[in-house]
Amino acid sequence: MKSKFLTINKIILSVAVLALTGCTNLDEKVIDEVLGAEVADPEAALAAAYSQLGEGTFVDHGSVFALQEYSTDEALLPTRGSDWGDGGKWRAMHEFTWDANSDVVKTTWNQLNFGITKSLTAISSANKSTGSNKTLFLAEAKGLLAFYTYTTIDLFGQAPYRDPDNINAPIQIRKADTTIDELIKEVEGLIPNLADIKTQNTHAGRFTKQAAYALLADMYLNRAVLKNKTASSFNFTEQAVNGGGTDMDKVIQYSNLLINNSLFSLESNYFHNFDINNDNSKEMIFSVVQKKFAGSDKGSDNDLAYMSMERIQKPSPDNRGTNASCITPEFYYSWNGNHDDPRFQRSYQYEDGTWFRNDGTDVSVPSTSKVEGTGKPWFHFNRGLQVGQQYGPKILSNGNFDMTSDGRIKVYKLFTEKNTTLAADFTPELNFDNPSEAVFTQAQINRGVRNFKFEFDPGYGNNGTSGMDVPLYRLGTIYMMRAEAYFRSGNITAALADVNILRTSRTNDALKNNAPGIALTTLDANTLFRESGFELYWEMYRRKAMIRFGKFDLAGTAKPASQPYRRIFPIPQATIDASKDFTQNPGY
Repeated sequence: MKSKFLTINKIILSVAVLALTGCTNLDEKVIDEVLGAEVADPEAALAAAYSQLGEGTFVDHGSVFALQEYSTDEALLPTRGSDWGDGGKWRAMHEFTWDANSDVVKTTWNQLNFGITKSLTAISSANKSTGSNKTLFLAEAKGLLAFYTYTTIDLFGQAPYRDPDNINAPIQIRKADTTIDELIKEVEGLIPNLADIKTQNTHAGRFTKQAAYALLADMYLNRAVLKNKTASSFNFTEQAVNGGGTDMDKVIQYSNLLINNSLFSLESNYFHNFDINNDNSKEMIFSVVQKKFAGSDKGSDNDLAYMSMERIQKPSPDNRGTNASCITPEFYYSWNGNHDDPRFQRSYQYEDGTWFRNDGTDVSVPSTSKVEGTGKPWFHFNRGLQVGQQYGPKILSNGNFDMTSDGRIKVYKLFTEKNTTLAADFTPELNFDNPSEAVFTQAQINRGVRNFKFEFDPGYGNNGTSGMDVPLYRLGTIYMMRAEAYFRSGNITAALADVNILRTSRTNDALKNNAPGIALTTLDANTLFRESGFELYWEMYRRKAMIRFGKFDLAGTAKPASQPYRRIFPIPQATIDASKDFTQNPGY
């Protein structure tokens, strides 16, 4: 029988989508979509393909994020006492013990397959359309198909495809080593028919010419790896697909089209890129639009902020964290000597000038900041990497914050919620009792530096939806890719210049006198890899970077040295059992 993930005419979903109406304006709409059947409304079909970027795929911690980050030195979800055991599926991603029956692997595969099938449906619908936007919609649908396919072949080494205009066409399996060149040609061919961002009512949530440039830079940067991911070394300066220079020349070419575009500029406040109102960030090139879905149960997720906060850390009386994810000591200590880097940490200042220092000196903060929708006080935690003893508000028995007599939010030393005598003291060292297993006892659940890079949206429940758009490509990503391309081409001076533009364009908060980051004087491969982490941590970039820099197979905290086959994830066993079209990846 055919794979259940591509027998799409039998799968019926009720999907919350953004309908592309009129002259490509975006409005909210709910449709019942029969995937794979003829869709009369090409706008709805395309909107469904965009919606799948959310729906957990690129916004939930347990899908693409889990595979791209929990498998690296940047992120780890250990078992903490009675929490986050779940059969070991989360820590397996860091311990490198996943297999073809892994629930996390299967979930990610399924979600990406839905993205592929919804994109194919959108292509089919656009092809049948006679509307004035046919050419644009078709190009966007093909761009989304390329993006979903590229992500799938990067993670799994293969991806399904079927002729979108023939529902009875056989499934084709696109293998990474040959498909990467096909994808590059396909996306390059789409560019004339795509809109420039902010024309034809487009924005960073749409696949525009600029999204295509970013995807092409990414594909060229990783082309050598995709052609033979288990190799001991990679030829990054191979001749490009069209013969016009090398792969790295192409990365530079497409990066230049974005860096030199006046519509984009680096944000001096690095963390604005990850705020709830980041839809107005000048860095956004291609993102998952969540704001339209905030408050619904479709397409939006608060996980990137929620997962790292302790349960006792409460942005509002109705919210809390979950004491789950942290970073590894290896990544934390890579910041040694760089704690003044504006991307490391930023303190919050209230409108009356009060700072939340999170150092034990805070007594109270104003309650004038309110949660939209509830009007309850909003306590703002600091951003970036949080280490050491944590402070914050306390909830009274009546369910409200403890307040001062003049209506301010009291600030307390915090203790973990599940072990009330254990201080919420986030330690860089993890120190598992069994070094090969990421398991903490209830007395150890405070361990691990937490990442508050993404702003917690308190308007929709603990781990509910979020109004923060999730960046897939932003200008900082592009500078980092161009720096690496310069470096691999032997132009160390240009690479260093790009790294320093990122460093010095960011500024600290006023507690640190708004000081900009400090420029480097030299650059080698290890420093470039470190800088990549500083700029792009927790943005689903790290696994690819670790493979390119030869770091992925190395031993680390709760991770043994691993074999190269682990650079590719297995095809879920359920898919292998259901379909003769797929073959299992070597090693599994």
